[in-house]
Amino acid sequence: MNMEFEKKLALPIEVKESYALTWEMEQHIGAKRRQIEEVFEGKSNKLLLIIGPCSADNEDSVVDYISRLCPLQEKVEEKILIVPRIYTNKPRTNGGGYKGMLHQPDPTGKSDLFKGLIATRHMHMRAVSETGFACADEMLYPENYQYLDDLLAYVAVGARSVEDQQHRLVASGIDVPVGMKNPTSGDYSVMMNAIYAAQAGHTFIYRGWEVHSKGNQHTHAILRGYTNKHGQAQPNYHYEDLARLCDTYDAMDLLNPAVIIDTNHANSNKNPFEQPRIIMDVLNSARHNERVASIVKGFMIESYIEDGCQKVGGGVYGKSITDPCLGWEKTEKLILDIAEKL
Repeated sequence: MNMEFEKKLALPIEVKESYALTWEMEQHIGAKRRQIEEVFEGKSNKLLLIIGPCSADNEDSVVDYISRLCPLQEKVEEKILIVPRIYTNKPRTNGGGYKGMLHQPDPTGKSDLFKGLIATRHMHMRAVSETGFACADEMLYPENYQYLDDLLAYVAVGARSVEDQQHRLVASGIDVPVGMKNPTSGDYSVMMNAIYAAQAGHTFIYRGWEVHSKGNQHTHAILRGYTNKHGQAQPNYHYEDLARLCDTYDAMDLLNPAVIIDTNHANSNKNPFEQPRIIMDVLNSARHNERVASIVKGFMIESYIEDGCQKVGGGVYGKSITDPCLGWEKTEKLILDIAEKL
């Protein structure tokens, strides 16, 4: 093999013992998870908002952002359930650029993955203890899920990972709702087959262990738009797209049919200021069609303290270093507008 093996990272239990949850935190996270599951089961009519920075690159600004959501959640608690995004790993289309907090650099600039694991766990724990929210993260690397499995309330599988067999198998054994995004090609069948696979039980190898999963009945779709053969962004949040998804769910007879609309990425052509318009468009579609209303469970929104984005090392507090985000003032108005619309 053409690779150098430097060291074996600590087992998950070693990381968790260093940063262990208290009994109270475990109970709180469990209660938050159940609230989210009830939305997907149709037992709760609340709308999910999975909202936060494109990438969680700075612990202080991320926790600052999430703390600002607390009073908003109290104002809209009868209609909306907020799940903050703490996305600590970032997929890179060409392999370069910022890869997320896992890749903490040492003094020489080389990634120190153990320090990265500690940093990601510490940030998630701080968010829970200081704000009371249980948060969402993307499962970019399935083998790393064990380092956060007791903390997360929601997991997303990205457009470039959704066809991967290991992601599907691991999702089938996860205890929280998992959203499967449509691939960058826009092919519904890839996303729906991922949901079908994750809702079933499997036997497979995970981190050197033979494991048996029971299936995850809360696995669901995330529509994030797609790219056509000319490289142009194409949305898939429109009424016809949602009606087609209803038909696809009916044909496959899956459990808890549901969709989260990702309002950025190809749906907005990465223009974060289009996100409020997209949300209102989808809510209008839901009002027009009961079937659409029954499967639309919420939205995924890229939002941070400051509008837009900056280069890595740009130095602006609370501004994205990856995709541009909606700033705080616009975010606050958006959440209140959604609550009024419901």
